[in-house]
Amino acid sequence: MSAPRPFDAAARALHWRALGEGEWDLLVIGGGVTGAGIARDAAARGLRVALVEAGDWGQGTSSRSSRLIHGGLRYLQNRDLSLVFEASSERRRLLALAPHLVHPLRFLFPVFEWGVGFRTLQAGMWLYDALSLFRNIGRHQMLDAQEIARQEPGLRQQDLRGGALYYDAWVDDARLTLATAVDAHRRGAATVSYAPVTEFLRDVTGVRGARVRDVLSGAEVEVRAALIINATGPWCDVLRRMADPAVAPRLRPTKGVHIVLRRERLDNQHAITFESPLDGRVMFVLPWGRFSYVGTTDTDYDGSPRDAVADREDVEYLLASANAIFPRARLETGDVVSSWAGLRPLLVPDAEDPVSEGRTSREHAIWRDPAGLLNVAGGKLTTFRVMAAEAVDAAAKILREERSLTVPASPTEGLPLPGAPDEPWDHFRERMLARARGVGLSQEQADHLLRAYGTATVDLLGAVQENPTMGEPIVAELPYIRAELAHVVQREMTLTLEDALQRRLHLLYEAEDGGMSVARGVAELLAREPNLGWDDAEIQRQLAAYRATVAEALSFRPPA
Repeated sequence: MSAPRPFDAAARALHWRALGEGEWDLLVIGGGVTGAGIARDAAARGLRVALVEAGDWGQGTSSRSSRLIHGGLRYLQNRDLSLVFEASSERRRLLALAPHLVHPLRFLFPVFEWGVGFRTLQAGMWLYDALSLFRNIGRHQMLDAQEIARQEPGLRQQDLRGGALYYDAWVDDARLTLATAVDAHRRGAATVSYAPVTEFLRDVTGVRGARVRDVLSGAEVEVRAALIINATGPWCDVLRRMADPAVAPRLRPTKGVHIVLRRERLDNQHAITFESPLDGRVMFVLPWGRFSYVGTTDTDYDGSPRDAVADREDVEYLLASANAIFPRARLETGDVVSSWAGLRPLLVPDAEDPVSEGRTSREHAIWRDPAGLLNVAGGKLTTFRVMAAEAVDAAAKILREERSLTVPASPTEGLPLPGAPDEPWDHFRERMLARARGVGLSQEQADHLLRAYGTATVDLLGAVQENPTMGEPIVAELPYIRAELAHVVQREMTLTLEDALQRRLHLLYEAEDGGMSVARGVAELLAREPNLGWDDAEIQRQLAAYRATVAEALSFRPPA
Protein backbone atom coordinates (compact mmCIF):
# COMPACT_ATOMS: atom_id res chain seq x y z
CA MET A 1 0.00 0.00 0.00
CA SER A 2 1.42 3.38 -0.99
CA ALA A 3 2.01 5.98 1.69
CA PRO A 4 -0.73 8.63 1.94
CA ARG A 5 0.16 12.02 0.56
CA PRO A 6 1.05 14.75 3.08
CA PHE A 7 -1.76 16.43 5.01
CA ASP A 8 -1.61 19.71 3.11
CA ALA A 9 -3.58 22.03 0.83
CA ALA A 10 -3.00 19.75 -2.15
CA ALA A 11 -4.49 16.81 -0.25
CA ARG A 12 -7.44 19.01 0.64
CA ALA A 13 -7.94 19.84 -3.06
CA LEU A 14 -7.95 16.14 -3.96
CA HIS A 15 -10.39 15.39 -1.16
CA TRP A 16 -12.64 18.27 -2.24
CA ARG A 17 -12.91 16.81 -5.73
CA ALA A 18 -13.64 13.38 -4.26
CA LEU A 19 -16.52 14.62 -2.09
CA GLY A 20 -18.99 14.62 -4.98
CA GLU A 21 -17.95 11.23 -6.36
CA GLY A 22 -20.38 8.44 -5.52
CA GLU A 23 -21.98 7.80 -2.14
CA TRP A 24 -20.04 7.74 1.12
CA ASP A 25 -20.84 5.33 3.93
CA LEU A 26 -20.54 8.20 6.40
CA LEU A 27 -20.41 11.97 6.11
CA VAL A 28 -19.10 13.41 9.38
CA ILE A 29 -19.80 17.10 9.94
CA GLY A 30 -17.50 18.82 12.42
CA GLY A 31 -13.70 18.72 12.60
CA GLY A 32 -13.26 19.08 16.33
CA VAL A 33 -11.76 16.25 18.34
CA THR A 34 -15.05 14.29 18.36
CA GLY A 35 -15.68 14.53 14.62
CA ALA A 36 -12.05 13.84 13.77
CA GLY A 37 -12.14 10.90 16.17
CA ILE A 38 -15.27 9.52 14.50
CA ALA A 39 -13.72 9.83 11.03
CA ARG A 40 -10.53 8.16 12.24
CA ASP A 41 -12.41 5.30 13.89
CA ALA A 42 -14.68 4.77 10.89
CA ALA A 43 -11.79 4.83 8.41
CA ALA A 44 -9.84 2.39 10.58
CA ARG A 45 -12.82 0.00 10.35
CA GLY A 46 -12.76 0.18 6.56
CA LEU A 47 -15.72 2.51 6.00
CA ARG A 48 -15.73 5.06 3.19
CA VAL A 49 -15.92 8.27 5.19
CA ALA A 50 -15.79 12.00 4.46
CA LEU A 51 -15.09 14.62 7.14
CA VAL A 52 -15.92 18.29 6.59
CA GLU A 53 -15.20 21.19 8.94
CA ALA A 54 -16.49 24.75 8.59
CA GLY A 55 -13.18 26.30 9.69
CA ASP A 56 -9.80 24.97 10.77
CA TRP A 57 -9.37 21.67 12.58
CA GLY A 58 -10.33 22.15 16.22
CA GLN A 59 -11.14 25.82 15.68
CA GLY A 60 -14.07 25.74 18.11
CA THR A 61 -14.31 24.12 21.53
CA SER A 62 -11.57 21.56 20.88
CA SER A 63 -8.80 24.19 20.95
CA ARG A 64 -10.34 26.25 23.78
CA SER A 65 -10.43 23.79 26.67
CA SER A 66 -8.49 23.66 29.95
CA ARG A 67 -6.02 21.38 28.11
CA LEU A 68 -6.35 18.62 30.66
CA ILE A 69 -6.75 14.89 30.25
CA HIS A 70 -8.65 14.35 33.49
CA GLY A 71 -8.65 11.17 35.49
CA GLY A 72 -12.16 12.13 36.58
CA LEU A 73 -11.51 13.40 40.12
CA ARG A 74 -14.38 15.90 39.92
CA TYR A 75 -16.89 13.12 39.16
CA LEU A 76 -16.47 11.79 42.70
CA GLN A 77 -18.48 14.72 44.02
CA ASN A 78 -21.56 13.34 42.26
CA ARG A 79 -20.60 9.71 42.92
CA ASP A 80 -20.19 9.03 39.20
CA LEU A 81 -17.80 6.18 39.88
CA SER A 82 -18.10 4.60 36.44
CA LEU A 83 -17.09 7.90 34.84
CA VAL A 84 -14.00 8.09 37.07
CA PHE A 85 -13.02 4.59 36.00
CA GLU A 86 -13.58 5.38 32.31
CA ALA A 87 -11.71 8.70 32.44
CA SER A 88 -8.72 7.27 34.31
CA SER A 89 -8.55 4.36 31.85
CA GLU A 90 -8.62 6.71 28.84
CA ARG A 91 -6.02 8.98 30.40
CA ARG A 92 -3.69 6.00 30.85
CA ARG A 93 -4.35 4.96 27.25
CA LEU A 94 -3.66 8.43 25.80
CA LEU A 95 -0.43 8.72 27.76
CA ALA A 96 0.69 5.58 25.92
CA LEU A 97 -0.77 6.31 22.47
CA ALA A 98 0.24 9.99 22.27
CA PRO A 99 3.19 10.50 24.65
CA HIS A 100 4.36 13.55 22.71
CA LEU A 101 1.05 15.35 23.26
CA VAL A 102 -0.13 14.04 26.64
CA HIS A 103 2.14 14.55 29.65
CA PRO A 104 1.87 13.78 33.38
CA LEU A 105 1.24 16.84 35.51
CA ARG A 106 1.62 17.17 39.27
CA PHE A 107 -1.19 18.99 41.09
CA LEU A 108 -1.56 20.51 44.53
CA PHE A 109 -5.08 20.84 45.92
CA PRO A 110 -4.89 23.15 48.96
CA VAL A 111 -7.67 22.95 51.52
CA PHE A 112 -8.79 26.18 53.13
CA GLU A 113 -11.33 26.93 55.82
CA TRP A 114 -13.99 27.22 53.13
CA GLY A 115 -14.87 24.46 50.71
CA VAL A 116 -14.10 20.75 50.90
CA GLY A 117 -12.70 19.51 54.20
CA PHE A 118 -9.33 17.79 54.62
CA ARG A 119 -10.84 14.41 55.57
CA THR A 120 -13.33 14.54 52.72
CA LEU A 121 -10.54 15.27 50.25
CA GLN A 122 -8.43 12.47 51.71
CA ALA A 123 -11.25 9.96 51.29
CA GLY A 124 -11.82 11.18 47.75
CA MET A 125 -8.15 10.78 46.88
CA TRP A 126 -8.09 7.18 48.08
CA LEU A 127 -11.20 6.41 46.07
CA TYR A 128 -9.67 8.18 43.06
CA ASP A 129 -6.60 5.95 43.23
CA ALA A 130 -8.70 2.83 43.81
CA LEU A 131 -10.94 3.45 40.80
CA SER A 132 -7.83 3.64 38.62
CA LEU A 133 -6.94 0.20 40.02
CA PHE A 134 -4.02 1.95 41.74
CA ARG A 135 -2.49 2.57 38.32
CA ASN A 136 -2.64 6.35 38.48
CA ILE A 137 0.38 8.27 37.22
CA GLY A 138 1.49 8.49 40.85
CA ARG A 139 -0.06 7.78 44.23
CA HIS A 140 -1.55 10.78 46.00
CA GLN A 141 -0.06 12.26 49.17
CA MET A 142 -1.85 14.20 51.88
CA LEU A 143 0.16 17.20 53.09
CA ASP A 144 -0.17 19.44 56.12
CA ALA A 145 -0.36 23.21 55.86
CA GLN A 146 3.35 23.68 56.51
CA GLU A 147 4.34 21.33 53.67
CA ILE A 148 1.87 22.96 51.29
CA ALA A 149 3.37 26.35 52.15
CA ARG A 150 6.89 25.02 51.63
CA GLN A 151 6.09 23.61 48.20
CA GLU A 152 4.07 26.65 47.07
CA PRO A 153 5.33 29.70 49.00
CA GLY A 154 3.10 32.08 47.07
CA LEU A 155 -0.11 30.39 48.19
CA ARG A 156 -2.40 32.02 50.72
CA GLN A 157 -1.36 30.99 54.26
CA GLN A 158 -4.40 32.35 56.05
CA ASP A 159 -7.08 29.66 56.55
CA LEU A 160 -4.82 26.99 54.98
CA ARG A 161 -5.59 23.57 56.47
CA GLY A 162 -3.42 21.28 54.34
CA GLY A 163 -4.10 19.61 51.05
CA ALA A 164 -3.29 16.85 48.59
CA LEU A 165 -0.67 16.21 45.98
CA TYR A 166 -1.97 14.14 43.07
CA TYR A 167 -1.37 13.53 39.38
CA ASP A 168 -3.29 14.15 36.19
CA ALA A 169 -2.27 14.88 32.60
CA TRP A 170 -1.90 17.90 30.31
CA VAL A 171 -2.48 17.99 26.55
CA ASP A 172 -2.14 20.44 23.69
CA ASP A 173 -5.82 20.22 22.74
CA ALA A 174 -5.43 21.83 19.31
CA ARG A 175 -2.65 19.43 18.38
CA LEU A 176 -4.51 16.41 19.73
CA THR A 177 -7.36 17.32 17.40
CA LEU A 178 -4.98 17.92 14.50
CA ALA A 179 -3.19 14.59 15.03
CA THR A 180 -6.55 12.81 15.05
CA ALA A 181 -7.56 14.46 11.76
CA VAL A 182 -4.17 13.62 10.24
CA ASP A 183 -4.63 9.97 11.20
CA ALA A 184 -8.13 9.93 9.72
CA HIS A 185 -6.57 11.20 6.47
CA ARG A 186 -3.82 8.58 6.59
CA ARG A 187 -6.39 5.83 7.05
CA GLY A 188 -8.31 6.88 3.96
CA ALA A 189 -10.88 9.46 5.08
CA ALA A 190 -11.50 12.46 2.84
CA THR A 191 -10.73 15.39 5.14
CA VAL A 192 -11.70 18.92 4.07
CA SER A 193 -11.42 21.99 6.29
CA TYR A 194 -13.00 25.38 5.56
CA ALA A 195 -16.00 23.55 4.11
CA PRO A 196 -19.27 24.41 5.88
CA VAL A 197 -22.54 22.62 5.20
CA THR A 198 -25.06 25.06 3.71
CA GLU A 199 -28.08 22.75 3.37
CA PHE A 200 -29.09 19.11 3.58
CA LEU A 201 -30.14 16.92 0.65
CA ARG A 202 -33.24 14.81 1.22
CA ASP A 203 -35.19 11.93 -0.21
CA VAL A 204 -38.43 10.36 1.05
CA THR A 205 -36.59 8.69 3.95
CA GLY A 206 -34.84 11.82 5.27
CA VAL A 207 -31.42 13.46 4.90
CA ARG A 208 -29.18 11.66 2.44
CA GLY A 209 -26.48 14.20 1.82
CA ALA A 210 -25.41 17.81 2.17
CA ARG A 211 -24.41 20.76 0.05
CA VAL A 212 -20.94 21.89 1.12
CA ARG A 213 -19.25 25.19 0.27
CA ASP A 214 -15.50 25.73 -0.15
CA VAL A 215 -14.72 28.90 1.81
CA LEU A 216 -11.45 29.36 -0.08
CA SER A 217 -12.84 29.21 -3.63
CA GLY A 218 -16.58 29.74 -3.22
CA ALA A 219 -17.30 26.47 -5.06
CA GLU A 220 -20.05 24.12 -3.87
CA VAL A 221 -20.47 20.36 -4.06
CA GLU A 222 -23.26 17.91 -3.24
CA VAL A 223 -22.04 15.14 -0.94
CA ARG A 224 -24.20 12.03 -0.68
CA ALA A 225 -23.91 9.52 2.15
CA ALA A 226 -25.74 6.53 3.56
CA LEU A 227 -25.62 8.21 6.97
CA ILE A 228 -24.70 11.68 8.21
CA ILE A 229 -23.17 12.24 11.65
CA ASN A 230 -23.51 15.64 13.30
CA ALA A 231 -20.45 16.17 15.53
CA THR A 232 -20.44 19.96 15.58
CA GLY A 233 -20.26 20.56 19.33
CA PRO A 234 -21.91 23.89 20.23
CA TRP A 235 -23.36 24.06 16.70
CA CYS A 236 -25.21 20.74 17.15
CA ASP A 237 -28.68 22.27 17.42
CA VAL A 238 -27.98 24.63 14.50
CA LEU A 239 -27.33 21.63 12.23
CA ARG A 240 -30.30 19.74 13.65
CA ARG A 241 -32.63 22.66 12.87
CA MET A 242 -31.15 22.88 9.37
CA ALA A 243 -32.24 19.27 8.86
CA ASP A 244 -35.58 19.67 10.67
CA PRO A 245 -36.78 23.06 11.97
CA ALA A 246 -39.22 21.32 14.33
CA VAL A 247 -36.64 19.60 16.56
CA ALA A 248 -36.36 20.69 20.18
CA PRO A 249 -33.01 22.04 21.43
CA ARG A 250 -30.78 19.53 23.17
CA LEU A 251 -27.91 21.77 24.27
CA ARG A 252 -27.42 24.38 26.96
CA PRO A 253 -24.04 25.93 26.09
CA THR A 254 -21.97 27.47 28.85
CA LYS A 255 -18.93 29.68 28.35
CA GLY A 256 -15.57 28.80 29.86
CA VAL A 257 -12.87 31.48 29.87
CA HIS A 258 -9.14 31.15 30.58
CA ILE A 259 -6.57 33.91 31.01
CA VAL A 260 -2.82 33.67 30.34
CA LEU A 261 -0.30 35.22 32.74
CA ARG A 262 3.46 35.31 32.84
CA ARG A 263 4.59 32.45 35.07
CA GLU A 264 6.66 34.68 37.36
CA ARG A 265 3.58 36.67 38.38
CA LEU A 266 2.30 33.65 40.33
CA ASP A 267 5.55 31.66 40.49
CA ASN A 268 3.54 28.46 40.88
CA GLN A 269 5.67 25.32 41.06
CA HIS A 270 2.77 22.93 40.44
CA ALA A 271 -0.56 22.88 38.75
CA ILE A 272 -3.01 24.12 41.38
CA THR A 273 -6.58 22.94 41.89
CA PHE A 274 -8.56 25.23 44.16
CA GLU A 275 -12.05 26.27 45.13
CA SER A 276 -12.72 29.92 44.44
CA PRO A 277 -13.71 31.69 47.67
CA LEU A 278 -15.99 33.86 45.54
CA ASP A 279 -18.47 31.10 44.68
CA GLY A 280 -16.90 27.72 45.48
CA ARG A 281 -16.23 26.85 41.84
CA VAL A 282 -13.34 24.41 41.31
CA MET A 283 -10.66 26.14 39.24
CA PHE A 284 -7.10 25.57 38.03
CA VAL A 285 -3.83 27.44 37.77
CA LEU A 286 -1.86 25.51 35.16
CA PRO A 287 1.81 25.89 34.20
CA TRP A 288 2.53 26.30 30.48
CA GLY A 289 6.20 26.90 29.74
CA ARG A 290 6.98 30.50 30.62
CA PHE A 291 3.31 31.13 31.33
CA SER A 292 0.49 29.99 33.58
CA TYR A 293 -3.16 30.11 32.73
CA VAL A 294 -6.14 30.38 35.06
CA GLY A 295 -9.61 29.00 34.45
CA THR A 296 -12.32 28.54 34.10
CA THR A 297 -15.60 30.41 34.25
CA ASP A 298 -18.95 28.69 33.74
CA THR A 299 -21.73 31.00 32.58
CA ASP A 300 -24.78 30.36 30.43
CA TYR A 301 -24.36 31.52 26.86
CA ASP A 302 -27.11 32.07 24.30
CA GLY A 303 -25.25 33.90 21.54
CA SER A 304 -23.62 32.61 18.38
CA PRO A 305 -20.78 30.19 19.15
CA ARG A 306 -18.55 32.26 16.87
CA ASP A 307 -18.96 35.32 19.10
CA ALA A 308 -17.86 33.83 22.44
CA VAL A 309 -15.00 35.91 23.89
CA ALA A 310 -13.58 36.73 27.30
CA ASP A 311 -15.24 39.93 28.48
CA ARG A 312 -14.08 42.21 31.27
CA GLU A 313 -16.38 40.59 33.83
CA ASP A 314 -14.95 37.14 33.07
CA VAL A 315 -11.38 38.38 33.46
CA GLU A 316 -12.11 40.26 36.68
CA TYR A 317 -13.68 37.12 38.18
CA LEU A 318 -10.65 34.99 37.30
CA LEU A 319 -8.21 37.59 38.59
CA ALA A 320 -10.13 37.98 41.86
CA SER A 321 -10.20 34.20 42.34
CA ALA A 322 -6.47 33.86 41.62
CA ASN A 323 -5.60 36.81 43.88
CA ALA A 324 -7.55 35.19 46.71
CA ILE A 325 -5.19 32.20 46.80
CA PHE A 326 -2.04 34.00 45.55
CA PRO A 327 -2.48 37.24 47.52
CA ARG A 328 1.06 38.52 47.00
CA ALA A 329 0.62 38.46 43.22
CA ARG A 330 -1.81 41.41 43.22
CA LEU A 331 -2.84 40.61 39.69
CA GLU A 332 -4.42 43.29 37.53
CA THR A 333 -5.90 43.35 34.05
CA GLY A 334 -2.60 44.60 32.68
CA ASP A 335 -0.97 41.32 33.75
CA VAL A 336 -3.16 39.29 31.40
CA VAL A 337 -1.22 38.40 28.25
CA SER A 338 -4.17 36.87 26.42
CA SER A 339 -7.35 34.87 26.84
CA TRP A 340 -9.56 32.28 25.21
CA ALA A 341 -13.22 31.41 25.54
CA GLY A 342 -14.79 28.09 24.66
CA LEU A 343 -18.32 26.74 24.84
CA ARG A 344 -19.25 23.56 26.66
CA PRO A 345 -22.02 21.78 24.73
CA LEU A 346 -23.90 20.60 27.84
CA LEU A 347 -26.90 18.36 27.31
CA VAL A 348 -30.45 19.22 28.28
CA PRO A 349 -32.44 16.06 29.17
CA ASP A 350 -35.40 15.56 26.85
CA ALA A 351 -38.45 14.42 28.83
CA GLU A 352 -40.18 13.05 25.74
CA ASP A 353 -37.09 11.39 24.29
CA PRO A 354 -34.63 10.63 27.08
CA VAL A 355 -32.29 8.87 24.61
CA SER A 356 -31.82 6.04 27.07
CA GLU A 357 -30.55 3.83 24.25
CA GLY A 358 -28.20 6.39 22.79
CA ARG A 359 -26.88 7.94 25.95
CA THR A 360 -23.72 6.18 26.99
CA SER A 361 -23.10 8.32 30.08
CA ARG A 362 -24.35 11.48 31.69
CA GLU A 363 -21.46 13.23 29.93
CA HIS A 364 -22.44 12.60 26.31
CA ALA A 365 -25.31 11.37 24.18
CA ILE A 366 -25.74 9.74 20.78
CA TRP A 367 -29.19 9.83 19.19
CA ARG A 368 -30.92 9.94 15.83
CA ASP A 369 -33.44 12.60 14.91
CA PRO A 370 -36.57 11.80 12.85
CA ALA A 371 -34.93 13.32 9.76
CA GLY A 372 -32.23 10.66 9.98
CA LEU A 373 -29.35 12.77 11.30
CA LEU A 374 -27.20 10.89 13.83
CA ASN A 375 -26.08 13.33 16.53
CA VAL A 376 -23.18 13.15 18.98
CA ALA A 377 -23.08 15.79 21.71
CA GLY A 378 -21.64 16.53 25.11
CA GLY A 379 -18.62 14.66 26.35
CA LYS A 380 -15.14 15.65 27.41
CA LEU A 381 -11.75 15.86 25.75
CA THR A 382 -10.46 12.96 27.86
CA THR A 383 -12.97 10.45 26.55
CA PHE A 384 -13.14 11.57 22.92
CA ARG A 385 -11.84 8.22 21.63
CA VAL A 386 -14.51 6.24 23.50
CA MET A 387 -17.21 8.65 22.37
CA ALA A 388 -16.05 8.34 18.75
CA ALA A 389 -16.03 4.54 18.93
CA GLU A 390 -19.55 4.50 20.39
CA ALA A 391 -20.76 6.86 17.67
CA VAL A 392 -19.39 4.58 14.95
CA ASP A 393 -20.93 1.59 16.75
CA ALA A 394 -24.30 3.37 16.55
CA ALA A 395 -23.69 4.17 12.88
CA ALA A 396 -22.68 0.55 12.21
CA LYS A 397 -25.96 -0.69 13.65
CA ILE A 398 -27.91 1.65 11.35
CA LEU A 399 -25.83 0.68 8.30
CA ARG A 400 -26.37 -2.98 9.08
CA GLU A 401 -30.13 -2.55 9.38
CA GLU A 402 -30.59 -0.18 6.42
CA ARG A 403 -27.77 -1.18 4.05
CA SER A 404 -26.89 -4.75 5.17
CA LEU A 405 -23.35 -3.49 5.73
CA THR A 406 -21.20 -5.38 8.24
CA VAL A 407 -18.75 -3.18 10.14
CA PRO A 408 -15.97 -4.59 12.37
CA ALA A 409 -15.29 -3.48 15.94
CA SER A 410 -13.23 -0.39 16.73
CA PRO A 411 -9.45 -0.91 16.69
CA THR A 412 -8.52 2.52 18.10
CA GLU A 413 -7.90 1.30 21.65
CA GLY A 414 -4.42 0.28 20.52
CA LEU A 415 -3.69 2.68 17.65
CA PRO A 416 -1.00 5.32 18.38
CA LEU A 417 -1.56 8.83 17.09
CA PRO A 418 0.82 10.35 14.51
CA GLY A 419 4.01 11.55 16.16
CA ALA A 420 4.18 8.77 18.75
CA PRO A 421 7.57 7.00 18.56
CA ASP A 422 7.90 3.22 18.40
CA GLU A 423 10.36 3.28 21.30
CA PRO A 424 9.99 4.46 24.91
CA TRP A 425 9.35 8.20 24.98
CA ASP A 426 12.27 8.95 27.32
CA HIS A 427 14.70 7.16 24.98
CA PHE A 428 13.40 9.02 21.94
CA ARG A 429 13.51 12.35 23.77
CA GLU A 430 17.14 11.89 24.84
CA ARG A 431 18.18 11.09 21.28
CA MET A 432 16.40 14.16 19.95
CA LEU A 433 17.83 16.45 22.65
CA ALA A 434 21.32 15.34 21.66
CA ARG A 435 20.58 16.05 17.98
CA ALA A 436 19.08 19.43 18.86
CA ARG A 437 22.21 20.43 20.77
CA GLY A 438 24.23 19.44 17.72
CA VAL A 439 22.38 21.95 15.52
CA GLY A 440 22.51 24.74 18.10
CA LEU A 441 19.01 24.62 19.59
CA SER A 442 18.35 25.11 23.29
CA GLN A 443 16.69 22.45 25.42
CA GLU A 444 13.60 24.67 25.66
CA GLN A 445 13.37 24.81 21.87
CA ALA A 446 13.97 21.06 21.53
CA ASP A 447 11.36 20.18 24.14
CA HIS A 448 8.87 22.45 22.42
CA LEU A 449 9.44 20.65 19.11
CA LEU A 450 9.12 17.25 20.76
CA ARG A 451 5.88 18.16 22.51
CA ALA A 452 4.34 19.64 19.39
CA TYR A 453 5.57 17.33 16.65
CA GLY A 454 6.79 14.08 18.24
CA THR A 455 8.61 12.00 15.64
CA ALA A 456 8.37 14.81 13.07
CA THR A 457 11.01 16.56 15.21
CA VAL A 458 13.49 14.51 13.16
CA ASP A 459 12.43 16.40 10.01
CA LEU A 460 12.54 19.79 11.71
CA LEU A 461 16.04 19.19 13.09
CA GLY A 462 17.09 18.05 9.63
CA ALA A 463 15.82 21.33 8.18
CA VAL A 464 17.85 23.30 10.75
CA GLN A 465 20.95 21.23 10.03
CA GLU A 466 20.59 21.90 6.31
CA ASN A 467 19.90 25.62 6.77
CA PRO A 468 20.85 27.04 10.20
CA THR A 469 18.62 30.10 9.68
CA MET A 470 15.67 27.73 10.11
CA GLY A 471 16.65 27.47 13.78
CA GLU A 472 16.20 31.19 14.37
CA PRO A 473 13.37 32.13 16.76
CA ILE A 474 10.18 33.58 15.32
CA VAL A 475 9.69 35.70 18.46
CA ALA A 476 12.51 36.48 20.87
CA GLU A 477 12.23 34.61 24.20
CA LEU A 478 9.73 32.07 22.84
CA PRO A 479 10.81 28.61 21.63
CA TYR A 480 9.17 28.67 18.18
CA ILE A 481 11.62 28.45 15.25
CA ARG A 482 11.37 29.34 11.56
CA ALA A 483 11.50 25.70 10.40
CA GLU A 484 8.04 25.19 11.87
CA LEU A 485 6.39 27.56 9.41
CA ALA A 486 7.15 25.44 6.36
CA HIS A 487 6.29 22.28 8.28
CA VAL A 488 2.82 23.40 9.37
CA VAL A 489 1.94 24.28 5.77
CA GLN A 490 3.46 21.17 4.19
CA ARG A 491 2.33 18.62 6.80
CA GLU A 492 -0.51 20.13 8.86
CA MET A 493 -2.96 21.65 6.36
CA THR A 494 -2.35 25.20 7.56
CA LEU A 495 -4.36 27.42 5.23
CA THR A 496 -4.53 30.80 6.99
CA LEU A 497 -2.33 33.04 9.10
CA GLU A 498 -4.68 32.43 12.02
CA ASP A 499 -4.25 28.65 11.66
CA ALA A 500 -0.49 29.14 11.99
CA LEU A 501 -0.30 31.68 14.80
CA GLN A 502 -3.20 30.52 16.96
CA ARG A 503 -3.56 26.74 16.71
CA ARG A 504 -0.21 25.50 15.34
CA LEU A 505 2.23 27.83 17.12
CA HIS A 506 0.05 29.45 19.85
CA LEU A 507 1.69 32.87 19.42
CA LEU A 508 -1.74 34.43 19.84
CA TYR A 509 -1.66 33.38 23.49
CA GLU A 510 2.04 33.76 24.33
CA ALA A 511 3.28 36.88 22.54
CA GLU A 512 2.53 40.14 24.34
CA ASP A 513 0.87 41.65 21.26
CA GLY A 514 -0.75 38.41 20.15
CA GLY A 515 1.98 38.00 17.56
CA MET A 516 1.09 41.11 15.55
CA SER A 517 4.71 42.34 15.57
CA VAL A 518 5.77 39.27 13.57
CA ALA A 519 2.52 38.61 11.71
CA ARG A 520 3.57 40.31 8.49
CA GLY A 521 6.90 38.48 8.38
CA VAL A 522 5.18 35.16 9.06
CA ALA A 523 2.55 35.87 6.40
CA GLU A 524 5.27 36.64 3.85
CA LEU A 525 7.07 33.38 4.69
CA LEU A 526 3.85 31.40 4.42
CA ALA A 527 3.07 33.11 1.10
CA ARG A 528 6.21 31.59 -0.41
CA GLU A 529 4.92 28.06 0.19
CA PRO A 530 3.76 26.62 -3.18
CA ASN A 531 0.66 25.12 -1.56
CA LEU A 532 -0.53 28.59 -0.54
CA GLY A 533 0.95 31.00 -3.08
CA TRP A 534 -0.58 34.15 -1.60
CA ASP A 535 -0.21 37.39 -3.53
CA ASP A 536 0.12 40.80 -1.86
CA ALA A 537 -3.64 41.29 -1.72
CA GLU A 538 -4.11 37.94 0.00
CA ILE A 539 -1.36 38.74 2.51
CA GLN A 540 -3.27 41.92 3.38
CA ARG A 541 -6.50 39.96 3.81
CA GLN A 542 -4.77 37.45 6.05
CA LEU A 543 -3.27 40.22 8.19
CA ALA A 544 -6.63 41.96 8.55
CA ALA A 545 -8.34 38.72 9.57
CA TYR A 546 -5.63 37.92 12.10
CA ARG A 547 -5.74 41.45 13.51
CA ALA A 548 -9.45 40.86 14.24
CA THR A 549 -8.61 37.55 15.95
CA VAL A 550 -6.07 39.28 18.19
CA ALA A 551 -8.60 41.97 19.04
CA GLU A 552 -11.06 39.28 20.17
CA ALA A 553 -8.44 37.60 22.38
CA LEU A 554 -7.68 40.98 23.98
CA SER A 555 -11.24 42.34 24.00
CA PHE A 556 -11.29 42.48 27.82
CA ARG A 557 -8.71 45.28 27.81
CA PRO A 558 -10.05 48.81 28.25
CA PRO A 559 -9.81 51.04 25.17
CA ALA A 560 -6.42 52.73 24.80
